[in-house]
Amino acid sequence: MPDQFKSLIPDARAFYAELSADNTRDWFSENKQRYDDKLKKPAKDLLDVISPVLTEMLDTPITTKLFRAHRDVRFSKDKTPYSQHLHMMWSPQGNGTQPVYFFGIAGEYVRAGAGIMDFSKAQQTDWRKWVSEREGDALQARIDTAAAAGAFLRKPELKRVPSPFEKDHPRADLLQRKSMTLWKDIEVEASKDLTSAITEAFKLFDPVMNDLRAFL
Repeated sequence: MPDQFKSLIPDARAFYAELSADNTRDWFSENKQRYDDKLKKPAKDLLDVISPVLTEMLDTPITTKLFRAHRDVRFSKDKTPYSQHLHMMWSPQGNGTQPVYFFGIAGEYVRAGAGIMDFSKAQQTDWRKWVSEREGDALQARIDTAAAAGAFLRKPELKRVPSPFEKDHPRADLLQRKSMTLWKDIEVEASKDLTSAITEAFKLFDPVMNDLRAFL
């Protein structure tokens, strides 16, 4: 079966390479139809194709989101009007907060991800208690297994281990986090289409996400 999203990555990268050279409303207006046809429509189709896969995997309904092209520049020193990436999100529905799933294309990455982007104040306190005990050891083991298959965590947000924990605590890396997201760079091989590559990454993340769901 031909890959219906074969051109999405090169089309998006070509579009954003040109946008980066002229990030103006005039340029975007002139290329709006190209954005709609080559990026927005296939991105929405990709969201719809992967959504039932996640629904089956997680046994819960999924809400999808394509992040808008316009940037919110109200509180930013960077006033360029348009984002230079194509980002998509799948949000499982259910009781309380759930880890969400991501896919993004930019000039410097093609990447899938999953997790919690920002702990609430209450979650932060509970998280530190949770990972400092034996649950943290089990979570780290699952992160290590995913990392051996190509997944990775970004650097923790805090430079130091928060008190009252010792700076050499065995779960120091987890204690320094204010979010928990796992990522994998996506490489579409000749024998694999984009949909398969993304869903395989999501399945790789899921043991870690199961731990997060237990925490939440």
